[in-house]
Amino acid sequence: MAGHAQAVPDHPARIADLWFAHNELLLMLGGVQQIVMTVDSPQARPWMYRVFPALAQARVVNGPQVNAESLLRDQVDLVFVPQASAAITAFGAVGIPVLVSSFQDVDGLLRVVDMTATALGTEHAHATATHYRTMMKQTVNDVQERLANVAEAARPRVLHIQSLHPLRVDGADSIVDEWITLAAGRNAATGVSGNMKPVTPEQVAAWNPDVIILGPDCGTIDPAADGGLWQRLDAVRNGRVHANPSGVFPWDRYGSELPLQISWAAKTLHPDLFADIDPVALTRDFYRTYFHYNLGENDAQRILAGLPPQPVPGNAP
Repeated sequence: MAGHAQAVPDHPARIADLWFAHNELLLMLGGVQQIVMTVDSPQARPWMYRVFPALAQARVVNGPQVNAESLLRDQVDLVFVPQASAAITAFGAVGIPVLVSSFQDVDGLLRVVDMTATALGTEHAHATATHYRTMMKQTVNDVQERLANVAEAARPRVLHIQSLHPLRVDGADSIVDEWITLAAGRNAATGVSGNMKPVTPEQVAAWNPDVIILGPDCGTIDPAADGGLWQRLDAVRNGRVHANPSGVFPWDRYGSELPLQISWAAKTLHPDLFADIDPVALTRDFYRTYFHYNLGENDAQRILAGLPPQPVPGNAP
């Protein structure tokens, strides 16, 4: 397998993962012992370190802009980056192979999972990737089958807010838009393309979404803010404001918990069609199967509520 400058080693032993979302994929595929550098900190991703405590051995760096000399000092033999950049040339110049791990949709996620499994080169990684692909397809197919007869008018207009201060939303051409659509919703952020785009409260009022989903770490809406604008929104008046779940990685973004997000969103938007689906059980099963972690019921409920793990005296976060 080839990176952008050098051949990827058959079994990389010292990996620098410089994309926040990709770390979860690498962990799922059994790469925790190989990660020596990460951009995900225990403070930002407490569930990641609770479920994968061995990640504490890795050096945390502040963002993906790392110089090649730092990688050489840590004897890194493979780097994952979020997108093609000048850094790839710099890494290649000192003989460090690089793989670009970004994606924008479900199919792209599956391709990156396969690429990462190939890079790790273990039977476990390949088997997990194959199993994960099958599960993802089954999740999407089940949701689409249940929602096939939902009329366009019955598909709520959903606004996904990534940040309240400053106010940023997710529009078309994003994985957020894809899971909203899969869950038989309509993205209320019409005219917006991409992730984390700044908008005004007045624009949100003009959209007047049926449902608002608040991204992790977003905080809560103050109905009286902006002259009471928020309390006049249909989503707020009708009690349809939801905090997005967040586990090892935020479910709503570009991590491996995306199948859980799709199921959660579908049940949130159309509860009557998913009355038999138990999100707590789904979450616990996913963690047991893909993270090899026995997640308790209370912990699963905290993840679904977007809450961090409860402190355990003497343990890692």
